[in-house]
Amino acid sequence: MIDNDSGLYAAFKAKDARFDGRFFVGISSTGIYCRPVCRARQPKAENCTFYRTAAEAEQAGYRPCLLCRPELAPGTSITDATANLVYRAARMLEKNCGSGQNLEEIAGRLGCTDRHLRRVFTAEYHVSPVQYLQTCRLLLAKNLLTDTDLSVLEVAMAAGFGSLRRFNDLFKKQYKLSPTALRKHTSEEKKPNDNITLALGYRPPYPWEEMLNFLAGRAIAGIEVVKNGEYMRTVHWENPAGKHVYGWVRVGHVPKKNALSVTVSETLLPVLPQVLARIRHLFDLYCDPEAVYETLRVMNDIRPGLCVLGTRVPGCFNPFEMAVRAVLGQQITVKAATTLAARIVETYGTPIQTGMKGLSHIFPLPEAVFALDGSIENHFGVLGVTAARSNTIYELARAFVQGEIDFDLCAQPEEEMKKLMAIRGIGSWTAQYIAMRAMEWPDAFLETDAGVKKALQPYTAKELLKIAEAWRPWRSYATVNLWNTL
Repeated sequence: MIDNDSGLYAAFKAKDARFDGRFFVGISSTGIYCRPVCRARQPKAENCTFYRTAAEAEQAGYRPCLLCRPELAPGTSITDATANLVYRAARMLEKNCGSGQNLEEIAGRLGCTDRHLRRVFTAEYHVSPVQYLQTCRLLLAKNLLTDTDLSVLEVAMAAGFGSLRRFNDLFKKQYKLSPTALRKHTSEEKKPNDNITLALGYRPPYPWEEMLNFLAGRAIAGIEVVKNGEYMRTVHWENPAGKHVYGWVRVGHVPKKNALSVTVSETLLPVLPQVLARIRHLFDLYCDPEAVYETLRVMNDIRPGLCVLGTRVPGCFNPFEMAVRAVLGQQITVKAATTLAARIVETYGTPIQTGMKGLSHIFPLPEAVFALDGSIENHFGVLGVTAARSNTIYELARAFVQGEIDFDLCAQPEEEMKKLMAIRGIGSWTAQYIAMRAMEWPDAFLETDAGVKKALQPYTAKELLKIAEAWRPWRSYATVNLWNTL
């Protein structure tokens, strides 16, 4: 519970979108909890209790509001948790809520014991990791029940419940109504559809056009398409049972709802939480733009307009794909690197049927690259990739296959960057770029980048590093702001 002395009721009354996802409001007179942006009739202050997470509100006995739908609230950013460990644990629980991964495995990835993780998690969020995981599953299920025509059984399995009976029992216990009864409350008619469309919220403002332009300029033919104001790509995932799942996603913008519309093919239902987590990362939906701008607004003292409120850092969907793309982009133009990547996909990618024009392949798996016969130079050289970069890509594939480097919510990005730079052909620029886009490292800075130097002429790289000290811990956002000025 959060003390109201911080003015949270005033933010709730103002329906301030900047606070969406940062706290939830339990209303004693109705027994429900809401987002700060809820448009229902304003309750009295004495009937409101404030909670940091939806899980905490649910453990206090409140049910989610059917109007504002707490499951659509944007997630917390890295600054919202006093402990980086807790933040990353929460993200892993959200991502793996349907995979069956246990707390011991998550703690192991974070480099601590499950006992320590339980202690710090409970101290930060006032709920146990298991209770947080339960709420993640219930809210995902509620989202699917409301926005799709999936069967209740399909919803239960996609949200990570072991059985339909367990899902029904827990849903009724927590929300005081059955899953089928919830659907009757949905006023919007849903048309039968083989695909699944959900909304993912963000904190405004969101520079959708800038994000699309960035992704469009780097889109790899056969894998990504940007058209009609939407982003589309092919998807490959290996489910917990080791089965390979293929499909596609399409992402659009719904500015009136401060959300992105995400449509996924039906084939991806078994790995839906993981796919949604990747979309949130790719489009930086966890960002708190006000917190970032508060630090980076000093950039405008150098030149007005250098920093823009709401700027996001484009993430990635496939870390290996992005890392290879970064290596190909060393000292050549974005267009040239994209052309080389497309050649690799056409020659060594996995063809799939999507029924969507331009989405025809999956990027080569690191295992496939690592298993190529003979010298890697003989394979990639004929495609126009230099011998040095071909060998670097091979070593990257080996690192992925052997698990030497953690590219996914790693606990210590700076340590992983050192491992990257130990690979011949990867210097500071490439390591920082990979950390920024794949590892969600908010403090990467590319002082030798041509775009950064051009945006801040006539400063030298050494001078840029010194200036950028004032931009910590958001130097990744500073970098993107500088790129956007070109």
